[in-house]
Amino acid sequence: MIDLSIIALSESLSKPGNYALILEDTVGKRRIPLIIGANEAQAIAVAMEKMQPLRPFTHDLFYQTLKQVGILLKEAVITRVQDEIFYAIICLLTPAGEILRLDARPSDAIALSVRFDCPLRANADVVDTSGYFVDDKTRDKKGSYAEYTMAELEELLAKIIKKEDYESAARVRDAIDRRKKLG
Repeated sequence: MIDLSIIALSESLSKPGNYALILEDTVGKRRIPLIIGANEAQAIAVAMEKMQPLRPFTHDLFYQTLKQVGILLKEAVITRVQDEIFYAIICLLTPAGEILRLDARPSDAIALSVRFDCPLRANADVVDTSGYFVDDKTRDKKGSYAEYTMAELEELLAKIIKKEDYESAARVRDAIDRRKKLG
């Protein structure tokens, strides 16, 4: 198992209306991009910022229910990736000491792990297949935007915009637009 941390959550440029959640391997520093829905992004962001909504969201309700009956979330694990779809489980610890493993969408597992402040992990295969290194020296060796994944292009665009290099940002945005048109 490889420990992960959440390092970024931003609007997805490749899938409008969705969000890009970037996880990072805490030791090897490989990054894993996940595209998640707006509701799940909001649930994760609210928990990360320790905001208290006026009424509980679904994840808050589930969190409170588990706590009230004495069940703790031991860990959330991204178990596999198949056809660019990620799969996860949550591991619950009952008051009797029994461990329950429940199938979950990664975004839901992550939203709960933030609320329970428990480890977020991935199987090594997941990190090996979908993780990538962000290293400026390595990036400079790529010859064209075609060598970048869509998630890498989105992350690169966000970095360039943050540096206020709008000319370069326009080139990356155009590369993203061309990729979208190709399907």
